[in-house]
Amino acid sequence: MSARATLRALPAMLRVGVAETVAYRAEYVVWLLTTTLPLVMLALWTSVAAEGPFQGYAAQDFVAYYLAALIVRNVTGSWVSWQINDELRRGVLAMRLLRPVHPFVAYAATHVASVPLRAMIAMPVAGLLLVTSARDALTDDVVRLALLVPSLALAWGLTFAILLCLGCLAFFLERSLALADVYFGLFAVLSGYLVPLPLLPTWIQDAARYSPFRFVLSAPIELLLDPALDRAGALGLAGAQLAWALAMLALALTLWRRGVRRFEAVGG
Repeated sequence: MSARATLRALPAMLRVGVAETVAYRAEYVVWLLTTTLPLVMLALWTSVAAEGPFQGYAAQDFVAYYLAALIVRNVTGSWVSWQINDELRRGVLAMRLLRPVHPFVAYAATHVASVPLRAMIAMPVAGLLLVTSARDALTDDVVRLALLVPSLALAWGLTFAILLCLGCLAFFLERSLALADVYFGLFAVLSGYLVPLPLLPTWIQDAARYSPFRFVLSAPIELLLDPALDRAGALGLAGAQLAWALAMLALALTLWRRGVRRFEAVGG
């Protein structure tokens, strides 16, 4: 299918994505509830910092950090690896392969369509961030603020591409979702989802700094909150996000092509 035809089909795919989000609202609410871990960590760390700053983080810094983490996690999450696994298991993928639109485009449209609803959930959190004492921790640098939305989009794209890779492993492995569990364990630590990266041991910080996990969650938070981040560093963060997203998408496409050949060879 040509790029022009794909663009013409995109509005219809987005409408389908919105309809699916509404139709499966119970599952969607369950997914939202699984993203509330930052609120648990917020309660923990603000109690730790109640009597004084902890390694440079005052209570208001923890409030700002975990509210920002909750926003980023809500608007950049994806479940495409489970979707691919489910379609393979039920045989639905064979029908998807017959459609003229590349499955990655269809998956992306479905997931992008859910972002506005997730953003509606995140908006009250953003408002809370702006009206509490945590607002003092927010940057006022116009360049960093201008990069925030592109950074969130790149974080979404990188998350989506990584989960595409994990989903494509279902062509080769019977229990590929176990690797998704490993991914989320690493994500929780190396992205800063559980604990701000500067509070981790040095060797974990070093591992996180050059891993893709930092760029799916911590990078937008750093743009918003890190007082030591200059404009060059902010541009470097966005550039690294783009590089990782393109690299993971290329890997996902390679795995998909090889997986589909294997799927068709065995009569899928």
